[in-house]
Amino acid sequence: MNKKVLLVGESWTSTTMEVKGFNSFLSSKYETGLGWIDHAIEAAGYELVYMPNHLATEEFPFTADKLQDYSCVILSDVGADTLLIPPKTFSGSQKFPNRCQLVKDYVLRGGSLFMVGGYMTFSGIGGQGKWWSTPIQDILPVTLLPWDDRMEHCEGVVPQITEPNHPVFRNISGEIPAILGYNKCTIKPEAEEIATICGDPFLAFARYGEGKSGILSTDCAPHWAPPEFCNWTGYNTLFKNILDYLTQ
Repeated sequence: MNKKVLLVGESWTSTTMEVKGFNSFLSSKYETGLGWIDHAIEAAGYELVYMPNHLATEEFPFTADKLQDYSCVILSDVGADTLLIPPKTFSGSQKFPNRCQLVKDYVLRGGSLFMVGGYMTFSGIGGQGKWWSTPIQDILPVTLLPWDDRMEHCEGVVPQITEPNHPVFRNISGEIPAILGYNKCTIKPEAEEIATICGDPFLAFARYGEGKSGILSTDCAPHWAPPEFCNWTGYNTLFKNILDYLTQ
C-alpha cells in the first residue's frame, strides 16, 4: 500500500483591475504551483492528497487520528493563520483544537513534516507566514526569523551541497541549479544541514521524538524556482529521496 503524503498550500487567487479610459473592470483567476512537486511525489510511488489553501482552512485535520493517515505532511506557501484561524472561529468565536500543536504532536509520535519555502511559509512576505510563533517552530530543524525573511536574488544563486554522501543526494550528480530567492533562517544545533545557500540553510533535517522534519528554504515552483530548477533532471530524485528519508 502506498504511503500517503498531504501537500498543503501552493494555491492562490489573483485579481486584476484593468482601466480603459473612462471604464474599468476586475477579473480574477485561481492558480496553483502544481506541475512539479506533485508529479515528483507521485513518480516516487507515494499517494498524493492535495489540499489547496482555501480548503485547508476547514479541511486540514482537527484530530490527531486524522493526521495519522499520512506518512508526511508538506507545508508549501501556506501561512500559519490558515491553520490557526478556522472560519467558524473568525466569524463565530468558536473554539477548535490548535492544528499547529496537532502537527507537532504528530511528528513527536512518529510522523514527518517537510516545509517548503515561499512567500507564506517560514515568515515570508511582511512576516505573514508567522510559523515562528507556533508549536511547529519547536519541531523544525531551523529557527525561523520573526520578520520578513525573504532573500530575493534575481541574479540567481547556487546552493552548495555540504554533505554529498547524505541519502537525500543519492543518485544526484553535479550541482543544484541556481534559484532566485529563499527564506533566511538559522540552523539548530541538533539538525543535519546538508546544503546551504549564501551561507544560510537550504536543506536541513532533524529528529524530534519518534518522527522527523525537514526544510527546503526555497520554493518548489516559480518564481524562486526557475525553469532550470523545476525541469532539472535531479528534481524528482531529490524529492523522492527527501520523502524516503523522512518516512523511513
